Amino acid sequence: MRDDAAGVSKAPERIAGMFDAIAGRYDFLNHVLSAGIDRRWRTRAIASLELTGRERVLDLCTGTADLAIEAMRARPPASRVVGIDFAGAMLAIGRNKIAKERLQPAAALVRGDAMRIPLADSSVDAVTIAFGIRNVADVPAAAREIHRVLRPGGRIAILEFAVPTVPAFKQFYMWYVRHVLPRLGRAISRHEDAYRYLQASIEAFVTPVEFVTILRQSGFVDIRPVPLMLGSVFLYEACR
Repeated sequence: MRDDAAGVSKAPERIAGMFDAIAGRYDFLNHVLSAGIDRRWRTRAIASLELTGRERVLDLCTGTADLAIEAMRARPPASRVVGIDFAGAMLAIGRNKIAKERLQPAAALVRGDAMRIPLADSSVDAVTIAFGIRNVADVPAAAREIHRVLRPGGRIAILEFAVPTVPAFKQFYMWYVRHVLPRLGRAISRHEDAYRYLQASIEAFVTPVEFVTILRQSGFVDIRPVPLMLGSVFLYEACR
């Protein structure tokens, strides 16, 4: 399915407002709804970059900066991390977390749009995204922007949900995202629409095969889609 077919609006102001509304409970819900596995996914994404300690990393759609912080916790850590997101309340929480861990000035968060990244051409060595690319209104435009700001030979690591194809697990997964996830998310976040949107956006997003095609058409090479949790999550690795 596609966003328009599924009735999923990804107007930037709507998405930013929705995430700002749930910012205070966002991290807690991530851990609860994934049974804590989200931490393992982020660790694996950063490990796939094979950091040497000299890299400048862009964490796009950074939200509350968990993946940006993971890049600074790596051994060796990134030399510099910039997180970009258009949700101001999410960034405020991320900045507090970065300050608490004393990661400034090596880590900084900036308000911006994934379709118009406020960085120069070939200015970063790696780009990461955790569960944010499906929220972008124009995914191919964002992929082209990522390619633009990434240096030749640079690497990307993108985590995103997918609809699994294993029949028995798919049936359980769809029951969970359609019935359990929206109700639990609404009860904890106290936001009527956010976790209904999460369910709809997962079903509406392009398939892993289609997303790989978008990356290839944007100029990326050595693209490797890695299925996690029986294909309900994918880690997309690629190079410029």
